[in-house]
Amino acid sequence: MNIAIITGASSGLGRAYARELEALAKQNRTPLDAFWLIARRRDRLEELARALDTPCRIIVCDLTAPEARAQLENELAAAKDIEIRWVIAAAGFGRIGVTQEIPLTDTLRMVDLNCRAAVMVTELAIPFMSAGSHILLVASTAAFQPIPYLNVYAATKAFLLRYGRARGMELRPQRIHVTTVCPYWIRDTEFLQKAENGQHRFFTWLPFAANAQETAARSLAAAEHGIRVSTPDVMSFLHRILCTILPHSIMMRLAIFYAKIRH
Repeated sequence: MNIAIITGASSGLGRAYARELEALAKQNRTPLDAFWLIARRRDRLEELARALDTPCRIIVCDLTAPEARAQLENELAAAKDIEIRWVIAAAGFGRIGVTQEIPLTDTLRMVDLNCRAAVMVTELAIPFMSAGSHILLVASTAAFQPIPYLNVYAATKAFLLRYGRARGMELRPQRIHVTTVCPYWIRDTEFLQKAENGQHRFFTWLPFAANAQETAARSLAAAEHGIRVSTPDVMSFLHRILCTILPHSIMMRLAIFYAKIRH
């Protein structure tokens, strides 16, 4: 049985990836018999499962919980004859603001979900993957530079970018492809609402923001073509180029100017 595992499937990019992957399967571009949808909110997962034609296994799991690893290991051990064709690590969240004003609990959970959980799901899945399988790690254009007021979030995404690139090189002999996705702001997700957490806003002006469905479609196409780092919109592509030209000290000052001029 060919399956796709999607974390963070209850909203935003995770949902968009499920819809786009199903479209690829219907076009015979990828073999898929079932989705494994992972998130904390059962009602959202059930809603998505009803909207898909492909059979779905719903796994309600807080990936930051101590028992998450054992739960996923048990799910995989109990499954019969599965071949994981896609792993999409889309679970994650951010906090915007001055770092010392963000609760330490939120900061540590951000590191756990954005970094540790993504690595855990990826590494648990790899033994069930073979040539032609794909891993997508959802990072951010924030991975390309340090960003004041988005400090720890940007650092977690930089970790994902480095991990994805190196892990992809290690997996080349097995022909398992790893793509790290680094989009710009996406307008139709819950990210900004949750990242601001009811506090004053730093990033209020989002020119050329993308949408989730376009981002999912473009990054999946990039993965199919073996691209290791996907910048699926104009702004993320330009940001990536700019970060290779200008020192991080200048890029950080530009980020502060951008945040405060719209504050």
